[in-house]
Amino acid sequence: MEKYNVAVVGATGAVGEKIVKLLEERDFPIKQLKLLSSKRSAGTKVKFNGEMITIEEATDDSFQDIDLALFSAGGTVSKRFAPEAVRCGAVVVDNTSAFRMDEKVPLVVPEVNEDDLQLHQGIIANPNCSTIQMVTALKPIKDAFGLKRVIVSTYQAVSGAGNQAVEELRKQAKQFINNEEITAEILPVKGDKHHYPIAFNALPQIDLFQDNGYTLEEMKMINETKKIMHAEELSVAATCVRLPFFTSHAESVYIEVEQDGITTVDIWKVLENAEGIILQDNPSIQNYPTPIAASGKKEVFVGRVRKDLDQQNGIHLWIVSDNLLKGAAWNTVQIAEKLIEKGLLSN
Repeated sequence: MEKYNVAVVGATGAVGEKIVKLLEERDFPIKQLKLLSSKRSAGTKVKFNGEMITIEEATDDSFQDIDLALFSAGGTVSKRFAPEAVRCGAVVVDNTSAFRMDEKVPLVVPEVNEDDLQLHQGIIANPNCSTIQMVTALKPIKDAFGLKRVIVSTYQAVSGAGNQAVEELRKQAKQFINNEEITAEILPVKGDKHHYPIAFNALPQIDLFQDNGYTLEEMKMINETKKIMHAEELSVAATCVRLPFFTSHAESVYIEVEQDGITTVDIWKVLENAEGIILQDNPSIQNYPTPIAASGKKEVFVGRVRKDLDQQNGIHLWIVSDNLLKGAAWNTVQIAEKLIEKGLLSN
């Protein structure tokens, strides 16, 4: 098998660490692995396939002879180094929002629109974590019955805001239990003027508010869903909420399909045969997806499928997936594997 020189940018972050682990687990055809990070983390050693690899500081010269560069170090880093990696001959899979809505950059979920990979001009964008799991579940339904409306409310884990947010939740939970003053510094938005405790709370803000009253996270879901599904006419609305658990995002999704007379069983049959989907939907024995159960798993879990009581074509679904795996690292590695499978990655 042909092997490739691979770089992981942001190798010490929550997603970067999982990308490296997945490359090892999947026995990805690597000739040489280069792990890159900020100057602060450079010098750290990581074990990969039995060997210790020293993490290097990312610079403009880091991408010489690299065939594939997997980025997960923040939009600023991607904007600076991804074009340089492409100039050096690498194909970039970027896990940030830097290029997602660029018309020249395909935004890909392999179960949904893998053919878009053939349109890449050096950079492929990995969608927002909450968008990925939703479109994975909705694509087979759209193909079978048509889709005209989506309304989603998310219940998102703190790991979506990074390792510092995870530590903030741990600290605040201890403070609450010990009857201490709760200190909030990171959430809802790192660097914002006002912060609220996440422990035992719900924050109806993920990322910055836009002029239209929606947050940037909500606009990502709206715009990315339309781009990935090639459905500019699709009606999409989103409300994104941060909740105090560590891993896996959950979503309550209401859809309206185009075809009349669709039953819950019809939806079940489509989802049972869909790639990357596990249907867990038997309320009589309390069988439905939960964030804890989905943690550490690559699939998207769907349950609580039911017809709307008033809208004839309305369907409700509950969708859960590990935001660090399918929502980030696993989708990134899937894209890389598809590039090889389709002959779109050369060395």
